[in-house]
Amino acid sequence: MTMIKTPFSPEPSFTHGQTPRTAVLYCNLGTPDSPSTADVRRFLAEFLSDQRVVEIPRLLWLLILHGIILRFRPAKSAAKYASIWTPEGSPLKIWTSRQAAKLQEWLQAQGHQVLVRYAMRYGSNAMATELDALKAQGVTRVLIVPAYPQYSATTTASLFDAVYTWAAKVRSLPELRFVNHYHDHPHYIAALAHSVQRHWQQHGRPDQLVMSFHGVPERTLHLGDPYHCECFKTARLLAEALGLSKAEYKVTFQSRLGRAKWLEPYTEPTLIALAQSGVKRVDVMCPGFSSDCLETLEEINMEAREAFLHAGGEAFHYIACLNDDPEFVAALGEVAQQHLAGWPTQTPVDVQALAISKAEALALGAPQ
Repeated sequence: MTMIKTPFSPEPSFTHGQTPRTAVLYCNLGTPDSPSTADVRRFLAEFLSDQRVVEIPRLLWLLILHGIILRFRPAKSAAKYASIWTPEGSPLKIWTSRQAAKLQEWLQAQGHQVLVRYAMRYGSNAMATELDALKAQGVTRVLIVPAYPQYSATTTASLFDAVYTWAAKVRSLPELRFVNHYHDHPHYIAALAHSVQRHWQQHGRPDQLVMSFHGVPERTLHLGDPYHCECFKTARLLAEALGLSKAEYKVTFQSRLGRAKWLEPYTEPTLIALAQSGVKRVDVMCPGFSSDCLETLEEINMEAREAFLHAGGEAFHYIACLNDDPEFVAALGEVAQQHLAGWPTQTPVDVQALAISKAEALALGAPQ
């Protein structure tokens, strides 16, 4: 007897008449499981193997990655992770899990009976694992909400790739919707503005506000990626909400990797130039990061701080990411509500009304 091979992975058992459910999957980039060199190496290997992240000919890049980068970078990166690690674990994972939990509370307070889970693109809590868990809970509709307000192929599209890869192996797919961006959503801008205003109420105003976004190669802009434009729009709207003139703030890009030209101006050289020009105090924030992480806590609040002060600056203030700020959670909730429109989330589904007995199913000609 010839066996028919199937490309589909085993799925949770299906029960006719089970309650169809709606879920929100809140997705962030990911983090190593610990600040050990081994865990950081595993994380970097997965992250830097993503062709969305590094757009270099595959074979050449894998030779560079495994022959050079993964031999030397993990130990250095592990030391940086160790400098920001908490007793509870990775800051990014802590904040992401709290955001997801509070988002579910917010949506339920609005009458939406939905599940909210969080997933990571790389490392633990993988996208496929969390989507499998949602299917096991009877979820038939999933809204994917990135933790990235600004769209980039390197981040947002990579999340979607992971969903599509999972979907290609699933027989009974849930309905899927995706949030591309919310870089100019009024509630997101208001949450950013209020976080800055609270900081200024406590510490006074700076000579310059620096808005540092994660960098990407400049070629992505010329290839049509909207990320650069969306970062600048976020910055402009935030400056308007704060009443700042163009001379009172700067937009910069951080976290450059390799020797190629990335989006400019670069954050650290800009801070050094400001200090050398006589600017005494800067406040730095990272509007594109929804959660404090290595790039904000170590790269900005440690390395960039030291560079500014060493160059002659006198005061460096880091304004924390929105993290689990109630206004940001509400902004995520508003975004989710808009994209959930049309799905039955307001009241629990009546299981009895949907249930079809075996006899009824046979009478309707359903397969046994």
